Amino acid sequence: MNLETEKTMSRPEASPAPVRKAELEELLIDAEADDEQVQQSHPLVRRPWLLLLGLILVALNLRPALSSMAPLLSDVSKSLGLSAAQAGLLTTLPVLCLGLFAPLAPVLARRFGAERVVLGILLTLAGGIILRSNFGEVGLFAGSVLGGASIGIIGVLLPGIVKRDFAKHAGTMTGVYTMALCLGAAMAAGSSVPLSEHFDHSWAMGLGFWVIPALVAAVFWLPQIGQKHGAHNVAYRVRGLLRDPLAWQVTLYMGLQSSLAYIVFGWLPSILIGRGLTPTQAGLVLSGSVIIQLASSLAAPWLATRGKDQRLAIVVVMALTLGGLFGCLYAPIEGLWGWAILLGLGQGGTFSLALTLIVLRSRDSHVAANLSSMSQGFGYTLASMGPFAVGVVHDWTGGWNAVGWIFGIVGAGAILAGLGAGRALYVQVVSEKV
Repeated sequence: MNLETEKTMSRPEASPAPVRKAELEELLIDAEADDEQVQQSHPLVRRPWLLLLGLILVALNLRPALSSMAPLLSDVSKSLGLSAAQAGLLTTLPVLCLGLFAPLAPVLARRFGAERVVLGILLTLAGGIILRSNFGEVGLFAGSVLGGASIGIIGVLLPGIVKRDFAKHAGTMTGVYTMALCLGAAMAAGSSVPLSEHFDHSWAMGLGFWVIPALVAAVFWLPQIGQKHGAHNVAYRVRGLLRDPLAWQVTLYMGLQSSLAYIVFGWLPSILIGRGLTPTQAGLVLSGSVIIQLASSLAAPWLATRGKDQRLAIVVVMALTLGGLFGCLYAPIEGLWGWAILLGLGQGGTFSLALTLIVLRSRDSHVAANLSSMSQGFGYTLASMGPFAVGVVHDWTGGWNAVGWIFGIVGAGAILAGLGAGRALYVQVVSEKV
């Protein structure tokens, strides 16, 4: 076995060149293999419209299992007698599983093929939704784990499929993918309570309804199982990533901004209900805030790559996020929608910039693939601590005012990590062709 080794160094004096369109398209990393042939091949897709529809439907299902719980959390807690700490654990488990199970995605894809894994995990996601809405407290927690694990695996695989089969339009497809994620989250946040009320105020029906989109996506994804995409013969091994400070700064920024995002998904409706809104109104505010993310998630990376680095952009989007959070928590309720819009603009930018940093801090797609796996695996595991901390603090204090400290600490940490990750440097690794 021959090894060709190339060192990629992180040097302050050697700043990356201005970002080209092709580099931005590497946001979509192939998780099936760090494979030279995959990067260079252009497979023929017999029915690209069907693949595109399938991808959109699958992406729509990557957030409802998370965002549908928040508006119904108070009803679920009352029905099952959950404490605030238990409710916090309920919001934490799916996010924790995003990080813990993400590293399984490349392993499964290499063994069974990415298309087959996506289909199988869609069915697993559907099973998790059914489990958590029909089998009491045990089913609720077990289904949340299964749902989070499923989303974590698909979330790693789907962007690679997009990059491989839409190589000439990967930049556009990045926007489509992000929009589908936001749309799915917004739909679930805004309609779960009305669905529950329609079915005799049954929170189980409000949560269980989202098995239908998962099964529909599986049906439309089924034709992709027979597609052939060539052999994988040349693989790369990247070493030294865990010892690189810049890689950890990217990972910490990914994790801390995600922590705020999942606090919003898990707790914002409960906070707003505590301030006097009805569950339906609280769900609509969350839904509206997520919809606003569509604009900034597309605009922020484009604007951030026009400067010499991304530090200013990171500070701006984090300031918008913290302003929106503190406004929703403390400001007069009459101006709530304004703060929700501000929050959406901030969080759409923080998430898309986190993805952008993975590419900009990597010299090639092989390094980016490994940095993506590291930042998602460790980052989402870290992110899960935020929702849990909110539940514990609320349980201790009996109110919501003290959780502002969590917002501030996590937000300050994200800014500090972002100031490091936003510098125009590359991670220092050794890339070996095996």
